[in-house]
Amino acid sequence: MRWPWKRGGQRPDEMPFLDHLEELRSRIIRAMIALVIGAAVGFYLVTRFDVLGMLIAPIEPFLGGTKLKFLSPTDPFFLTLKLSLIVGALLASPVVIYQAWAFVEPALLPHEKRAIVPSFYLGLVLFAAGVALAYYAALPVTLEFMLGFQVESLEQAITINAYLAIVIRMLLAFGAVFELPVVVLILSLVGVVHSRFLASKRRHAFVVMIVVASLITPGDMVVMTIFMMIPLVLLYELSIGLARLVERRRARSLEGGELVEGAT
Repeated sequence: MRWPWKRGGQRPDEMPFLDHLEELRSRIIRAMIALVIGAAVGFYLVTRFDVLGMLIAPIEPFLGGTKLKFLSPTDPFFLTLKLSLIVGALLASPVVIYQAWAFVEPALLPHEKRAIVPSFYLGLVLFAAGVALAYYAALPVTLEFMLGFQVESLEQAITINAYLAIVIRMLLAFGAVFELPVVVLILSLVGVVHSRFLASKRRHAFVVMIVVASLITPGDMVVMTIFMMIPLVLLYELSIGLARLVERRRARSLEGGELVEGAT
């Protein structure tokens, strides 16, 4: 569906409110259809491939040859549905993101479009990097640290629901935190944040990072520093660099416009 102002020659701010709602409704319906199809495909993948086994792999060395427990006869079925929805949401995310982009794209300026489109690809790469870091590095070390307490007095009987809640929360948290440069890039484009502000608040940001790292990766300071603080610091510095890049391009665009205006 094309925006009415493109067909009729109206400005975006003159577009009727009901047409905005109709466009939004159409985009939401398409996104919901993509989520339903993704969930169906996710159910096939979860039941045909050992998706659950991949998620359980980090804790297997600490189970002593036993398996994770479930407490209700319905737990395996609903666990499969939950994993299917998560996998389906990941599969459908490109379509959902595209629908959101298609809704706001007509209101953006050309230079904003050229900058935001690459940020989507950067966001996917950073999210995957965060999930991989959590799965292969932070999660095993966190499990080893947490399961090392009171081993002389307690016997583990970890349930699958409790374990997956920790795993999924950590994977999504790492992926979300790694989106920091993309968020800063978009905020820089709309003029909300500036590189000088980010650089001046670097010490405050590091304190916030320590708190975030301690919440995401419960463990000793060495684990927290290696697996969360260092990536966060690098991501923050990358965010400052992206903000400076946006500001330089904006300055060059303004200079070019002034030169053209002076020549005329």
